[in-house]
Amino acid sequence: MSKKKAIVLLNMGGARSKDELKVFLQNMFNDKYILTIKNETIRSMVSYLIITLRLDNAWENYEKIGGRSPLHELTDNLIEKLNTKFPEYFITTAMRYTSPFAQTAIARIKEQNITDVTLLPLYPQYSTTTTQSSIEDFIEKVNDQFKINIIEPFYKNHLYNKAICDEIIKVQSKYDDFHLIFSAHGLPQKVIDRGDPYQTQIEEHVEILKDTLSHYATSFKSINLAYQSKVGPMKWLTPSLDDMLKNFKNKKVIIYPIAFIVDNSETVFELDIEYREIAEKIGVKEYKVCKCVNDNDSFCDAIEELIS
Repeated sequence: MSKKKAIVLLNMGGARSKDELKVFLQNMFNDKYILTIKNETIRSMVSYLIITLRLDNAWENYEKIGGRSPLHELTDNLIEKLNTKFPEYFITTAMRYTSPFAQTAIARIKEQNITDVTLLPLYPQYSTTTTQSSIEDFIEKVNDQFKINIIEPFYKNHLYNKAICDEIIKVQSKYDDFHLIFSAHGLPQKVIDRGDPYQTQIEEHVEILKDTLSHYATSFKSINLAYQSKVGPMKWLTPSLDDMLKNFKNKKVIIYPIAFIVDNSETVFELDIEYREIAEKIGVKEYKVCKCVNDNDSFCDAIEELIS
């Protein structure tokens, strides 16, 4: 059966070696949507300085999770499952900061003689720093060779939200003495002030998930939103996860990484190791982290809805 269309899963990428971590950081900090310095020469200089200061420490963190991000392997699993589910599509991925880059995905699609391409950004909420950056990068590299369709942010999709709730309930395991914290990747406040819709969509998503969870035969002591990953002295979105955890001394918490679809260094290292240490110092009684939806069957069903 000849495949008539392609689906490209867009994501950030992740490092699988120290050399690749350097590539990741170089590409990330040279992204105009991440380091918002208009002058490219100055941005490049600042990027070089940041990488020089951060590379060794960042690699030490990667070594704690086996020296590689799980993102690529988990993405491959998702693609394998989707290829079985949608034999009429050619499904591939394009990462923003590490290989396989957009050029590789484009070459693979051209080999299949496909010109009709759907981009599915694996960012449930829209941000200039993720969605827009990845889409623009791909479209720029395509150079009008394909007919492009773009899937809009899908945080309202009921099957996707069912997948999230299923992951949370799995970790909760019928105990009703947990506080639930949705942890979103943080952004500098100035990005939001310039009109980025990310914070509004995150807050809407939490309300949708609260409602969805209310239909399950379970309950939580409280449901909260916090932001992780703050770096540098500037003002970031609040409340930070560090501050939020201070409210739960001698209490039990479950963390769900609401801004991610596929587990990566920020879920398996930052949330499961770094913030766990913070929680233990605070005296949090029990600290659990949910997996992302990854290749959850309900999420695959959500994709079917999104592309149909």
